[in-house]
Amino acid sequence: MSTSSAPAAPVLFQEKLWPSAGTWVWPVLIAATAGVAIAPISVLGGVLTGVAVLVSLVAVFLVRVPVIEVTEETLQVGRATIERKFIGEVVGFRGEEAFKERGQRLNGLAFMNLRGWLDAVVRMEVTDPRDETPYWITSTRRPEELTAALGGVMDEYREDQPPASDRPEVN
Repeated sequence: MSTSSAPAAPVLFQEKLWPSAGTWVWPVLIAATAGVAIAPISVLGGVLTGVAVLVSLVAVFLVRVPVIEVTEETLQVGRATIERKFIGEVVGFRGEEAFKERGQRLNGLAFMNLRGWLDAVVRMEVTDPRDETPYWITSTRRPEELTAALGGVMDEYREDQPPASDRPEVN
């Protein structure tokens, strides 16, 4: 009896959004605080508590790293997946325009995978008429590669739109 499954679609783009070096300061500070809180009762208990909290937080940080993966058929951002046939316009942003996409122009109904330690974002329009989500937006270290894998373009290279700074705000 054969249990072979269909071959996996080739991956066109993949990225793990690892926390930045500065982000790792927080688990250390939280663990130290927990240890200091217990230390007046027992120094050994404080040290053990601090180590346990640090190990737990590092484990959570490592397990919760979102993955962005593009195949010919699907787009996966973290735990969410959408068929590529429902992805419309794809635009990548850096700098001030990325800041505006994450703030002033952000639609509250959008699917968001934003990480504070990453500057660039990619916005992917959702064209599924059954889905109320207008677009997906995700942080990325490699917006040029992600937009290319999805057939999109970076904001500064779009010819059919006025510069993003001249466009009206999206409500």
